[in-house]
Amino acid sequence: MLIRSLTRRRTGRSGQPQVRVRRSRLRSAITAALVTGLTVLVPLPTPVSAGETRQARQVAYVTNLNGNTVSVIDVAGNTTIATIPVGLGPTGVAASPGGTRVFVVNQGSRTVSVIDTATNGVIATIPVGVTPFNVAITPGGTRAYVTNLGSDNVSVIDTATNTVVTTIPTGASPTGVAVTLGGTRAYVANFNSGTVSVINTATDTVEATLGAGVNPDYVAIANVP
Repeated sequence: MLIRSLTRRRTGRSGQPQVRVRRSRLRSAITAALVTGLTVLVPLPTPVSAGETRQARQVAYVTNLNGNTVSVIDVAGNTTIATIPVGLGPTGVAASPGGTRVFVVNQGSRTVSVIDTATNGVIATIPVGVTPFNVAITPGGTRAYVTNLGSDNVSVIDTATNTVVTTIPTGASPTGVAVTLGGTRAYVANFNSGTVSVINTATDTVEATLGAGVNPDYVAIANVP
């Protein structure tokens, strides 16, 4: 059974780092979903007749970790309108700014599934790093940043081609990721390093490493007055 988890590294007899799953917060997965991006609301265009103004409706995409699926919920009616098969152990999820695509991180498959919101079908499956955990999309929608908890790096996806264009080394066990409102920086929480990597999105390089508390986990960007 796959568990949406944080990990700790320990050293085995071979001296190589190993990943050990920690299950302590599985019970709070539903609460965590509201904060960590396991639920995404996207404006989805509804079909209209000629001459009518197209109105958007809000749809929630919820990753089902042990079901290997994504539930699609119509927010206005509070009804599940689709269930989409994805990879193994889906965790993080993010929608493109225009609401046309949803990117789902599959922890057990080492992939990202790209969902077309018009059809609710998977249109691409992108290989990434070891134990991918979370994903953030730039405001322009051109790049997706995926944290790879097991390989200590971030995969950068070109959303036009659905391919990984570069891989950025970070601290140990990157988990949460968020992109600034202007899209110039991506902040990555390194769970086992106690640090935050600051990625310059123009160069896709780490320009700073900041100290944080014990086991930093998720990141949120706020526009504070």
